[in-house]
Amino acid sequence: MTQRRLSIIRWFLRSAAVLLALNEIRGLILAAPVFYAMYQAGGSLMAIWLGVSSLLGIALSVILPVFVLKKVEQRLDPEAS
Repeated sequence: MTQRRLSIIRWFLRSAAVLLALNEIRGLILAAPVFYAMYQAGGSLMAIWLGVSSLLGIALSVILPVFVLKKVEQRLDPEAS
């Protein structure tokens, strides 16, 4: 019975991670205006800084939940103890 509960929790966490990744793809699409603004600004240092910061924020919000998901799965695995 415990194994079934763990399977359900793992499925829920993985589907949440997939939905989060899909949301970040939407975020990348929304980052297109950032690239356009950098182009219009002529590649000034401020425009490049804002663009890089925006893209790193998107990347971090995808990588961090995947890392947390792996840590939670390790704690839920009864055979790892």
